[in-house]
Amino acid sequence: MEDKKKQVPLRLSASLWKELVAWAEDDFRSLNGQIEFLLTECVRNRKKKGRAADSMPGAPGDNSTED
Repeated sequence: MEDKKKQVPLRLSASLWKELVAWAEDDFRSLNGQIEFLLTECVRNRKKKGRAADSMPGAPGDNSTED
């Protein structure tokens, strides 16, 4: 199956837009590509942190019991 992208309207402040455009240009990406890259990285980091937190004793989802 083809991976279709969803279109999402996004409102940004003028200052944030300018910062993102400059960052995208530095990384040789379009603004849309830069936003997608940043969101993908954030989700990936969140998943990594979630796994690390889940493996800690006493973390939510930890089913071990201490005696």
